Amino acid sequence: MPYPIEKKLVIAVSTSALFDMEESDSIYRAKGIDAYRKYQERMINKPLGKGVAFPFIKRILNLNNSFPEDKPIEVVIFSKNSPESGLRAFRSIAHYNLDISRACFSSGKSNFQYLPAFNASLFLSANPEDTKKAISAGFAAGTVLETKVIDDENDTQLRLGFDFDGVIADDSSEQFYKENQGNMSVYHHHEQELASNPLSEGPIGTLLQKISFFQRLENAQVDKNPNYKKILSTAIITARNAPAHERVVTTLKSLNIEVDDVFFLGGIDKTRILNILRPHIFFDDQMVHLDHLENIPAVHIPFGIANKKDSDIVENK
Repeated sequence: MPYPIEKKLVIAVSTSALFDMEESDSIYRAKGIDAYRKYQERMINKPLGKGVAFPFIKRILNLNNSFPEDKPIEVVIFSKNSPESGLRAFRSIAHYNLDISRACFSSGKSNFQYLPAFNASLFLSANPEDTKKAISAGFAAGTVLETKVIDDENDTQLRLGFDFDGVIADDSSEQFYKENQGNMSVYHHHEQELASNPLSEGPIGTLLQKISFFQRLENAQVDKNPNYKKILSTAIITARNAPAHERVVTTLKSLNIEVDDVFFLGGIDKTRILNILRPHIFFDDQMVHLDHLENIPAVHIPFGIANKKDSDIVENK
């Protein structure tokens, strides 16, 4: 009987997102592929350091301990390494006791086209070009940004942070805002008129739908066992504020998404919330909200008008 991958929440992650590959990559850039392969073979028994996505991956896999009969979470390694070079990654996985057994090794070639074969709801990569190609092909993907990894072993909760427009929902509201030269009064009037009209799903909408499903399962666990400690905690941190707030709630209801917290900031710097919330990963489509974060694992979603050059927008009009 085939393995029921279609019944799992699948995260595809590159080795450079899961592990610290800085030293390995420097050898590849300086000496080429042959030296890189020999280096990985020589270092095969030395575990790779933790990468930016490591705390997120480790904790989401812990959901399998809460639902041992179904083991609903699957993580798949998506790597441009050759299978031989990838052996070190699997030995590192074993060292950290991560429940990961499946992989796609493509020996230098793009591999995003195989995401639907693995039923992946998200592809995390440290390579922005790979992420852009995946997004352009219609897949949910994000670029993991460099930051210092802080992984508190005693912190078993998984806190997830999401921007709204261009991430959970599409960017049609952002497009309207841009088309009207950032006129906030016109934008607010537009969103107030459409408050009962949900936005279409954005690139990470399906992921949050599935996360929300597991949150409901965890709530059911708490009802049965008050001593059960919930793993998942979700928050939306958006630049929207009233009167543009109602459309967020309408959209979440239409997508059957429930979150723990929503912050309507109205242009307040998101770091003021993020530094208190301390999410294990935060998704946003605009680098202006991400490029100054410190010690917050951040993922850039290169989707929509926020990631197009002004010249491209003019040409498409």
